[in-house]
Amino acid sequence: MQLKNAVALVTGANRGLGQNFVNALLAAGVKKVYAAARDPSTVRLDGVEKIKLDVTRPEDVAAAAKACGDVSLLINNAGIARGSSFLAAGSIEAARAELETNYIGPLALSQAFAPVLAANGGGAIVNVLSVLSWLNLSSAATYSASKAAAWSLTNGLRNELRAQGTKVLGLHVGFMDTDMTKDFDVPKSDPADVVRQVLEAIVAGREEVLADEVSRQVKQGLSAEPASYFSDGSH
Repeated sequence: MQLKNAVALVTGANRGLGQNFVNALLAAGVKKVYAAARDPSTVRLDGVEKIKLDVTRPEDVAAAAKACGDVSLLINNAGIARGSSFLAAGSIEAARAELETNYIGPLALSQAFAPVLAANGGGAIVNVLSVLSWLNLSSAATYSASKAAAWSLTNGLRNELRAQGTKVLGLHVGFMDTDMTKDFDVPKSDPADVVRQVLEAIVAGREEVLADEVSRQVKQGLSAEPASYFSDGSH
């Protein structure tokens, strides 16, 4: 897929990785970028078309698909993390909220935009996943579960959309230097570098990006004895 011919929609475009996606797409010379956020006034970027999109609201998703009929690249980036373990008070509520945004949201958008992408030549979907698709970090257990669900979604969508020529790319990455991880004192990837890897993969027609060493190590360890997912990520 050639980016210069693309029209992209980026969810959660008002900060962090989403903002980096928008900047990189504009630099790559795409035709148009729809920068989506629950409150479009928080998107402080020039050269984009701002749209209101709460990925948990079916009416917003339907309106976006109707208004953005020229999209050929959908980047499901919007996500939330509540920082809850499974047994903590409020974990059920945290799990529901994270699943709605991190799993149901990408599912709803992919379903709504699948015919749009087909009409525009196939295009691609990028789902922002995590190394926690494979591990469960106790301090983010419910979030980890939502990303595991999103990984399964990504694999299933890839199979279902192949016939219409739509590529589905999963991005796995550990900690990135964004607002979501500001309270963690750990090594973090540069989101601009993560985006660079994803855009290169889109052009090359690849279906997965392991954007940092920890993601590569954890994936390699899935078939080890003991497997990497038996760890809580601390060792």
